This record gives sequence, C-alpha cells and structure tokens, in this order.
Amino acid sequence: METTERPTFETEAGEEIYQYVERHGTAARHRVREVTSLPPEEFSEALEQLESRGYLEDDGGTLQVALDVGSVESYTAGDVEYTIRPAKQSDFDGLIDTIRDVTAKDTYVVAESIAEQLLYEDAVTRHNSVESRVFFVATVDGDVIGWAHLDLPQVDKLQSTAQLTVGVRGDYQDNGIGSRLLARALDWAEANGYRKVYNSVPTTNDEAIVFLEDHGWETEGIRKDHYTIDGDHVDEVMLAYTF
Repeated sequence: METTERPTFETEAGEEIYQYVERHGTAARHRVREVTSLPPEEFSEALEQLESRGYLEDDGGTLQVALDVGSVESYTAGDVEYTIRPAKQSDFDGLIDTIRDVTAKDTYVVAESIAEQLLYEDAVTRHNSVESRVFFVATVDGDVIGWAHLDLPQVDKLQSTAQLTVGVRGDYQDNGIGSRLLARALDWAEANGYRKVYNSVPTTNDEAIVFLEDHGWETEGIRKDHYTIDGDHVDEVMLAYTF
C-alpha cells in the first residue's frame, strides 16, 4: 500500500482488524482474532482481503501494516559498515534511544516531540485516514544508530508537503550516514509526489542548520522567541527543501 492511499474498507470486520493492527504497530494474528471477537471464517475472509489489497502482511503469525517504502541498502564508510532500510516495529527501543542520544547533545525540539509521540502511541509506523508516519533507520550490526522520519498528513490541503527529521548518534557522525539518510527520505518523498519537505530547529542548533543548508535547504522564516530553553527565549528557524 502507498502512503498516499487512504485506507478504505469493504467490510466492518476488515476495518476493525486493520485499525487494531495499525494502532499497535504489530499484533499477533490470534490476538487480533480474540480482540475483534469475529467468527473464525469471517475473520479469515476479512484478513485475506486486507492482505490481497496490500493493507496488511502476515509474517509468521505477526500482522503489520504493509507500506511500500523501499528496500535495504548497504554502505561502507571507513571501517563502519551500515545499512539503511525502512524501520520495523522491532526497531522501536533502538529508535527511541537514538533520538534521545541525538537530542541530549543538541537542542532538537521537533525530534524530542517525535520520541514522546512514539512512546505514547507505542508504534513506529502509522497509516490511517488522518496521518501517516514513515521511518528509515541506519543500523550497524542490527543496532539503530540513525534515523530519518517523515510525517505525512492525510489532510487534502497538506498532502503535498511533509515534515522531515534526521539524526545520527554522536559516535557515528562524520561518516556521511546523515547525508545518506536524508537523501533516502528525500528520494522517497519526491517519488511519492511530495513537492516540499520542511523542518524547524532552534537558532542555537548551528550544526543542524548548516547540515541542512549544505544539502540545499533554504530558510523560509523565523519565529521569534518560539522556544524556552534553559530559561532563555530562543528563535526557531523554519527550513524547507523544494523539489
């Protein structure tokens, strides 16, 4: 299923199954059947229909939302071998730890709020009639060391723009991993019809601003005294990349 496609359902049973899995990130097949209290035959038919339409996929009895967000790519930078791939629900803890590692060093308020949203919802990927959320992760030996996140509103008037965040753990910076993650997210956004992505950071985060500017992002505006950081009012820089 494409993230630009709003899910629609032919039966109430299919909608109930999809909504449960989507809210929980992943769910055991037998658990979904128990919670929905559907007769076995009706449950199987509805699930088969969701799978055939590309809404859900069954990985050995674990159901998850099926989104077409690309493949696994492998890279080498010096003595660091890493992969960039779509995030999975099993990356949840590593993703939270990585975001917190990055935001502990530099003030990155949007990324902090995303970590809190992940913890609240307990799901990496979301795709419903209101919002979609996609993550790409960089991993070393299976451990998450960086991310790129796209927040994709489903409101018609906002569907051509997306919010993007990106970050890499301090120990793995200066290896080009952040640039690879950014490029992966931008390529995906362009291929899926988005005309602009945007990000906002405090003016005190010089490293993030320079990184984005070096990759072709431009400042679209300044919001005065938008943040309160360590007791001081700090401006917000709003940057965007237009395809």
